Amino acid sequence: MTFQTRLLPDSPDVVAPDGSDVRILLQLGGGSMAHFELAAGQVSRAVAHRTVDEIWYVLHGRGQMWRRPAQREEQAQREQTVSLSPGTCVSIPAGTHFQFRAPPPCPKLPPCPRPAARRSRLRREADVLRPLLSPPS
Repeated sequence: MTFQTRLLPDSPDVVAPDGSDVRILLQLGGGSMAHFELAAGQVSRAVAHRTVDEIWYVLHGRGQMWRRPAQREEQAQREQTVSLSPGTCVSIPAGTHFQFRAPPPCPKLPPCPRPAARRSRLRREADVLRPLLSPPS
């Protein structure tokens, strides 16, 4: 037996059949570990693995995964779409049809005014409005 250690590669090793970028980490006779990434705003192709069970753990980003069992009698009962966020772990048993998506990035918004600046602006607006709200003399 040989011990292996590897850092996450900077660039993908391959593109998976579903369209996600794959960085291969380690492989042993009984299993392997890889890092998958889907760019923001992208939707993978629906696929099913005939012989591979998978467990996914989400490191960062958000998205959704659709899963449906292979057996038709179970499809209506167990078909589901789940939210993905950091810390989510999902199983994909062999034969499961699945697809996932990453939402588009959020638009950049201007920063909110600091509370002191906002209070100052509101005081100025109140000073402008005060003569209009004062009763006529």
